[in-house]
Amino acid sequence: MRVQVFGTGCAACAALKANAEKAVAELGLPCGVELESRILEMIQLGITELPALVVDGEVRSVGRALDVATVKAMLAHG
Repeated sequence: MRVQVFGTGCAACAALKANAEKAVAELGLPCGVELESRILEMIQLGITELPALVVDGEVRSVGRALDVATVKAMLAHG
């Protein structure tokens, strides 16, 4: 599984990354959480708001710093 947080380093982006890392750890998933800030990557995925959560190349959330429980639910369901 590949988990990415797209953002530019703002507080909401940092919060989403931290919550995603905690969710991955609590679920015991064998992956880390990458922080992606390249604009071209965002454009290619159609991301128009930050932060964004991308799982295995699929955009799961944009414009919200999700809490740990929400991220866990998204990761647990593929």
